[in-house]
Amino acid sequence: MAEIDLRPVERLDADVLVAGGGAAGIAAAITAARAGCSVILVERYGFCGGGAVAGLSGTVCGLYEASDDEGRELRKVVHGFVDDFIAEMEAREGLTPPVRYGKTWTRVHDPLVWREAADALLAEANVRVIYHAEILAALCEGSRVEGAVLSTVTGRLEIRAKLCVDATGDGALSAMAGLQTYMGDGGAVQNPTMIFRMLNVDVSRFAAAYGSDTIMPVEVSDIIADADGNGYTLPRRKIWIFTTTRPGELMCNCTRIVGADGRELNATFWRDFSEAEIEGRRQAREYARFFRDRLAGCEAAVVNDTGVQVGVRQTRQVKGRSMLMNTDVLTGAKFADGIARSPWPIELHSGARPRVEWLLEDVYEVPFGCFVPETGEGLLTAGRCLSAEHEAVASARVTAQCFSYGHAIGHAAVMAVREGLSVHSIEGRDIRALLNKDGAGLDG
Repeated sequence: MAEIDLRPVERLDADVLVAGGGAAGIAAAITAARAGCSVILVERYGFCGGGAVAGLSGTVCGLYEASDDEGRELRKVVHGFVDDFIAEMEAREGLTPPVRYGKTWTRVHDPLVWREAADALLAEANVRVIYHAEILAALCEGSRVEGAVLSTVTGRLEIRAKLCVDATGDGALSAMAGLQTYMGDGGAVQNPTMIFRMLNVDVSRFAAAYGSDTIMPVEVSDIIADADGNGYTLPRRKIWIFTTTRPGELMCNCTRIVGADGRELNATFWRDFSEAEIEGRRQAREYARFFRDRLAGCEAAVVNDTGVQVGVRQTRQVKGRSMLMNTDVLTGAKFADGIARSPWPIELHSGARPRVEWLLEDVYEVPFGCFVPETGEGLLTAGRCLSAEHEAVASARVTAQCFSYGHAIGHAAVMAVREGLSVHSIEGRDIRALLNKDGAGLDG
């Protein structure tokens, strides 16, 4: 039996190919294009946003320092490209003011506005965007990645580029090219989740009953524990509920998806990914039923949306020249080649109650080498597939930091293309200096 596809094969050329249109991908693409590079961004969906939109994570996390002092002045510590994106969403009324998240703050976005903001900024920068494109293979010359083969609605499309950025989240292009990858803690990854939104909520009554912290109080965990097994199946006790930019709406991060055999499901395995989608939708309906029956203000609430797919916290990571260690996060480590900073806690989603480990009134930095594959040429990574230990990536994967990674890798791509440099000869200190000139404030 022969494989046959008689549709035409097209070819495009660019200075930079960015695979994946999440926060890291659009930041990398726009940064490189603003510097004058020809850039092609490819995305599997018909919109940008990655985990923030398709996975409906719904918040721009990682902007503000955490503190035990609830009266402490809000301190935003992440700047650069993320500020451009925030301004675009604010102009479209698609972003809430900061809301309390335990010891820190976050901002909730409208996922439709996120898509439109990305479209606008990409168009303004003259990035060529190809939606509904699935990467089939890496194009390589020896150990050098020189592009990718895509499947589109028209047929196959070959893209040749001087520099490729793997912002797929799953390190897919890197794995195709044979670069060294690994998964989680001995292969065990954090479980995915199905986030959903509910309309027709009396938000004022809900807030009066349970407070303004988006991490629900012990009272709610106790109600869930009492209900689980008594007419409901509710595997997660500690839940996070966010008000949104829309009246009468809550965004619900409640589900805990594991396999029927008790395993943490891994979205790089097709069986696990499919099982997670089905179980995620089932749990979303179950938690929504529980909300209507047991939580104040939710008596008339209806599910109005779930993620396009389950939210994926962790899958494949690309072994880099450097590795962000768990202790780096917990101790607020700083690096001469640090190209991004983060105040976000480690969030470990296992068991009925997720565990959160806070870094208080400080930030840690992520070295440039975490995005430079240990071997190979012509490719840099950006996003949650960074080289990091299992617990470290449970902090480093969030949205604000992914914007920062893309901002840095966009500058690195320009340097590689313009100066004909090996990715292994680019100095993180030089990228840090460029970022500071571009508003990142890493030394501020």
